[in-house]
Amino acid sequence: MILERCLGSMLLALSMLSNVLGAFVGVNIGTDVSSMPPASDVVAIVKAHQITHIRLYDADPHMLKALAGSGIEVTVGVTNEEVLGIGESASAAAAWINKNVAAYMPSTNITAIAVGSEVLTSVPHAAPVLVTAMNNLHKALVAADLNFQVKVSTPQSMDIIPKPFPPSTSTFNSSWNSTIYQLLQFLKNTNSYYMLNAYPYYGYTNGNGIFPIDYALFKPLPSVKQIVDPNTLFHYNSMFDAMVDATYYSMDALNFSVIPIVVTETGWPWQGGSNEPDATVENAETFINKLIQRVSNNSGPPSQPTIPINTYIYELFNEDKRPGPISEKNWGLLFTNGTAVFPLSLGGPSQITGNSTAVFCVAKDDASEDKLRDGINWACGQGQANCSAIQSGQPCYLPNNIKNHASYAYNDYYQKMHTVGGTCDFDGTATTTTIDPSYGSCIFTGSSNSSTGRESLPPTALGPISPGGSTKLPLYKIQFLISATCLLVVLL
Repeated sequence: MILERCLGSMLLALSMLSNVLGAFVGVNIGTDVSSMPPASDVVAIVKAHQITHIRLYDADPHMLKALAGSGIEVTVGVTNEEVLGIGESASAAAAWINKNVAAYMPSTNITAIAVGSEVLTSVPHAAPVLVTAMNNLHKALVAADLNFQVKVSTPQSMDIIPKPFPPSTSTFNSSWNSTIYQLLQFLKNTNSYYMLNAYPYYGYTNGNGIFPIDYALFKPLPSVKQIVDPNTLFHYNSMFDAMVDATYYSMDALNFSVIPIVVTETGWPWQGGSNEPDATVENAETFINKLIQRVSNNSGPPSQPTIPINTYIYELFNEDKRPGPISEKNWGLLFTNGTAVFPLSLGGPSQITGNSTAVFCVAKDDASEDKLRDGINWACGQGQANCSAIQSGQPCYLPNNIKNHASYAYNDYYQKMHTVGGTCDFDGTATTTTIDPSYGSCIFTGSSNSSTGRESLPPTALGPISPGGSTKLPLYKIQFLISATCLLVVLL
C-alpha cells in the first residue's frame, strides 16, 4: 500500500513535469523520398542536429531498431490503412503493440502512438471505429505495462474547425461531434493530448487575402493591423497561435478544458510552382526559425498561456515522390546528405551545443536593411571580402535576401581579417556565433568542411536544452528512477 501511494503521488507529479522541463521542437520523418538514406544514416543525421523528438508515419522496423539507445523520443504511427482492422479487433491491436512497440522498448524510447493521420477528413469511412481503435491500443499497452510511458492520440487537421477566426467562437464541425466527443473523453481519461496539424501556410494561401503574410510568418504587425479577437480582446501575434487557440475553444465548446495540444505538423514549403509565389526559401527560413523561437519561449496561446505548445516540424527531408503541386514535394528542412536547405537559427545561447571552437560573423536579425546594404558594399569593396558566392546563380545567392548576403560577406571579411585587428561589428549590424551558418552547398569561410564539402551541419538543437546544458531525461528513465526511489523507501 505504501509503495502504491508512493508511485501514485510520484506519477501525478511526473504528469506535470513536462511544463517545468519546457517545450520541445521535434521533426516529422516522411518516407516518400526517392533517395531515402538507410535508417542508420537517418538517425545519425537526426543526432547530428540534436533533434530530440521525432514522429514516424508508420512503425518502420529499421528505423525503430536504428533508434535504439539514442534517447530520442519517438512517436510511431498507425497508418490510415491499419485503423479499420485495429478498430474492429482487440487482438489485432494487441498484436500491433507487441510487434511495433513492446518489441523495441525500452531500448527505443517510444513515447506516443499517432493513430492514423487526419482520419476524419482523409478516411472518413474509418471514423466510426477511430476511438475504438485508440481504446484497443491503450488496453494493449495496459496489458503490456506500457501505458504510463506511451500515450495514444490521433492527429487531426484544422479542416474540422470550419471557422477558426475569431478563435473564441470556434467550434468543431457539428457532423463530427459524436466522434470528437468520444475522442476528447478518451484523451481526458488516459491523460493524453490532442494532436493538431496546423499549417499557417495554407491558412494564408487559402485565406483570400484576409490576413497579411507577416501574420502567417510570425513577423510583427503595425499597430493599425493588429489581429484581435473582438470577443476576448486577445491579441494574436501569429496565425499559429490563433489556430491552436481555436482548437482549445472548440474543445471548450464541448465542455472539455485543458486537454493539452501538441502540434504534430506545421511547416512552410521552400519551393513551389509559378502559381505558388509564397513557397520560397526566404519565407520557409523565416517561418521555421521564428516558429522555433516561438515554441522555445515555453508559453501557450492567449487563452492558455501556461501550457507550452510542443511542436513537430513538417518535415526532415523533401518527399519528392508525393503527388500534387510542386510545393507538396518541398517541405524538407534538410537534404538527404544531412545539410540544411537554409540556415537554422535557434537564437538562444543555452541551445548552442557541440565542441566546435570556430567563430563566425553574421548579420543581426534586427539590423536595418539600409545599414546591412552599406555593410555589404564596404565588406565586398574596401574590406576585400570575396563575395562571388552571393552573386546570382552561385551557391550562396539563395535565399536572396539582404540578411543572408550580409552574413556571408561579413563572415568572409572577418575570417580573413580578425587576426590582424578586423572586427565583427559593421556599424552594429553584426554579431559573432559558434553555430556554423553554412547550408546546402553554401559553405561559409571558416567552416570545418570548407575544403572538403559538408557531410553534415554542426550540432543545431531542434529540441530543448536544460540550463545545465543536457537534454531532459526520457520519460521512461524518470519513471524508472521514481519507481526505484519508492522501492528503496519501502525496503528501508
